[in-house]
Amino acid sequence: MEAAAKLFARRTYDGVSIDDLVKWVGVHRNSLYGVFGSKRGLYLAALRRHVDREVRPRLALAARPDAVLTWDLLLLAAVDRAPEDSEVAGLVSSVFAELDAATGDPGVTEALLGRWLRGRPSVDVPTEDDALETAPGEEI
Repeated sequence: MEAAAKLFARRTYDGVSIDDLVKWVGVHRNSLYGVFGSKRGLYLAALRRHVDREVRPRLALAARPDAVLTWDLLLLAAVDRAPEDSEVAGLVSSVFAELDAATGDPGVTEALLGRWLRGRPSVDVPTEDDALETAPGEEI
């Protein structure tokens, strides 16, 4: 899921194909569908994992103007998927509410999103160096 999260964080959801996932995550198509059911299922699992492991433990840091946060997947989900997917919208909204509560500043979410949008490079395509190694037969 880490490799999928990194790929989804670098591109829009629609910019990632099943073939991209198979190649960059290093699993067979049948394994991906067997475990997650669909690309959306993998996306949601990767987003939830990202929120639980990367975002929630660092909520209070977001209020610092010098904070360097690796929340690209969450922030891209907010602008890319949330408008189209109610489940993603619900997760993003709840995390943003937690962020506002943790910092005591209801404007911190907008400031964080604005800083990220201004500093984000254009969407890119992973290179061979970006591929994460997965042992043969290893599940996502």
